[in-house]
Amino acid sequence: MLSVSGLSKFYGARRAVDGVSFQVQGGQTVGLLGPNGAGKSTTVSMICGLIQADSGSVTLDGEAVGRGASAAKRKLGLVPQDLALYEELSATENLKLFGALYGLKGAALARRVAQVLALVGLSDRAAGKASTFSGGMKRRLNIGAALLHDPQLLILDEPTVGVDPQSRNAIFDTLEALKAQGRSLIYTSHYMEEVERLADHIVIIDHGKVLANAAPAELYRRLPAQAALQVELAPSAVAAEGSAGDALAAALADLPGVAGVRRSGAQFDISLHDAAHAAPVLRWLDEQGQVLAHFATARTKLEDIFLTLTGRTLRD
Repeated sequence: MLSVSGLSKFYGARRAVDGVSFQVQGGQTVGLLGPNGAGKSTTVSMICGLIQADSGSVTLDGEAVGRGASAAKRKLGLVPQDLALYEELSATENLKLFGALYGLKGAALARRVAQVLALVGLSDRAAGKASTFSGGMKRRLNIGAALLHDPQLLILDEPTVGVDPQSRNAIFDTLEALKAQGRSLIYTSHYMEEVERLADHIVIIDHGKVLANAAPAELYRRLPAQAALQVELAPSAVAAEGSAGDALAAALADLPGVAGVRRSGAQFDISLHDAAHAAPVLRWLDEQGQVLAHFATARTKLEDIFLTLTGRTLRD
């Protein structure tokens, strides 16, 4: 569907994007992740033909996107992070305007507006002005504006910024419905749990370079720990403070299947090679006379992969 090959962009001496390459298959959702200033927005702008790449190419269904009007551009829709709506127009009027810009008119335009309003859950507010909408409703209408011309590829740049959980869920439902229709999606977000829910392929970039380009399962395998066990010892347990706590942590770290242990007082965060090792660790603690106040299991999260690849340094 989409092929991005060797995209680079300079701003003076600064290389904002450095040879970015990846592909999006038909019906695939690709999560595009990176810290602030990583080059995501510049990459998206070059994919859409909004800015000129200094080198590299973008093709959609084998056709070059490039600057200016092109047949390839009509196959993609962009949902920008900043709302692109006319506040004093109704939802229907907004969509009719954007549809007209794509050459739709008459009965075909009216039919498409009705379809899009139903898809984004705004049919009952079709006559309402955008200025009266909640943040979540505006975000959904923003998505609708990008869908009017029936694009094969939809690019969404932080589409859930500032919306409540109910609106976020409604947006997810819309995107999953689009994927079920066979559309391709590129989804950028700082919310890792969103990408985990939606994406079946992930591209992580930082300092303008691609650090990861793989399915989630493959990325999880890159980390030494695939699961975690969080244990808090009860006050009546064998002392877990000071040297006794350090000795217990060291003994835990030597158990089969344990990748590492971090201790904070009576709480132990135990990284595991896989979730199957949680039960043996709990049995071992019981055999040592330890009484658990609380325990919980978890799997490796996308955030762990992201921080491992990009670091934990605070970004502007």
